[in-house]
Amino acid sequence: MADDDLTGVAVVVVSYGDPAILLDNPLLLDPGVDVVVVDNWSTAASRAAARDLAARHGWDLVEPATNLGFGAGVDRGVDRAARTGHDVALVVNPDAALPRADAATLVRRVRARPAVLAAPRVVRPDGSPWFAGASLDLRTGRTANRPAPPGVPWLTGACLCVRLDAWQARGGFDERYFLYWEDVELSYRWVRSGGTLELVDEATCVHQVGGTQGGGRAKSRAYYYYNCRNRLLFAATHLDRRGRLRWAVRAPAYAWRVLMRGGRRQLLRPGPTLVAAARGTGAGLLELVRTFTRAAQPLG
Repeated sequence: MADDDLTGVAVVVVSYGDPAILLDNPLLLDPGVDVVVVDNWSTAASRAAARDLAARHGWDLVEPATNLGFGAGVDRGVDRAARTGHDVALVVNPDAALPRADAATLVRRVRARPAVLAAPRVVRPDGSPWFAGASLDLRTGRTANRPAPPGVPWLTGACLCVRLDAWQARGGFDERYFLYWEDVELSYRWVRSGGTLELVDEATCVHQVGGTQGGGRAKSRAYYYYNCRNRLLFAATHLDRRGRLRWAVRAPAYAWRVLMRGGRRQLLRPGPTLVAAARGTGAGLLELVRTFTRAAQPLG
């Protein structure tokens, strides 16, 4: 096999809204690369545009009838890749560009080490680092954009490479997350099931951060809602009673930090953003309450 041979590899991309952003990724336009595009439903016009691009570029288009969210969309794309005879999936955000040589570096790594979930370094268009490893502090529920003991490591879902047998053995993304934290949860579960996470320094991906949601510093309401909700969903799924209580107590402070990622100017008209963060926090706390209720039920 040649060093840059991507035979048996499927590049899986989840698209939502205008699919024209996919044209900014040279890997998707390479005629020697198999591409699976999952077009989460947004509008009839976007679906028609996705069909046109898929026909022109030879992409395998998966057409869900609804917006499945990121994690479930990736799962559908990986399933299609497996059914069409591929052994490796390269998951790439629609606003992330990965050169072919860097893709091949990731593929060689996972083929050599079957239980590895691999990710490249991710940089912004100006070359500044965006992702070079991250960690989650299980005591506080806070994430850090660096490996930081005693935190547990996780890899960003912006670009991941994996053998399909390893992915399917672990069930892929937890589809309850819809958006955000699904990569943290997968990374945590991957390691607990005996797999290994690897940040491949020799590979670099360029990420147009926020390209799927448009410009501007303020975040979307979905960003605030799902970041607040899914942190607590993680706690409800993976932590013991004491850990769940610690994360619940810190939920308001965490929600405020999430809001501040969108800058203070948005607080001049705070209604939509505050409501989204409050609703997400409330939904996550409800998930925690359900775990305590289930634990309190008598057996038999």
